Amino acid sequence: MMDFQQRLEKAIQRGQRSHDAEARARAEQAMGEEELKRLHSQYRLQLADHIEQCMRQLPQHFPGFRFETLVGSRGWGAAISRDDLSLSDGRRQNLFSHLEVVVRPFSTSHVLELAAKGTIRNKEIYNRNQYQVLADVDIATFRELVDRWILEYAELYAAKS
Repeated sequence: MMDFQQRLEKAIQRGQRSHDAEARARAEQAMGEEELKRLHSQYRLQLADHIEQCMRQLPQHFPGFRFETLVGSRGWGAAISRDDLSLSDGRRQNLFSHLEVVVRPFSTSHVLELAAKGTIRNKEIYNRNQYQVLADVDIATFRELVDRWILEYAELYAAKS
């Protein structure tokens, strides 16, 4: 039968092993978090470049739009906007058109999120979000979504102007 001293030493060893296992788990989780941040950054760069390339073409087809690269707390991407003046029945009305497509910043939810807002002549035509868990991202699907949203805006703007 073990005496108290032996049992105490074994209890301390078990506690140390438990502590070491928790430290390893935290280190593995932190490495996982860093890997997810790296993945998000890689996808964000690819998509932001694609968004910019597509959006830069719209002002060439619709003069008057101003192009803007977006980088910051709202996300990374691009926007176009224009202000028009409408005179009807002697009344002046300012008409605002805007399209913004961004990749949202990294978050603890570990998803890649794409967001788009489109307004034509003061009317919001869409406000969309698409996301996918970072580990499962299909970047081609997101690129196609960017194309679809920008093309849809161009079509709707052409129809309303």
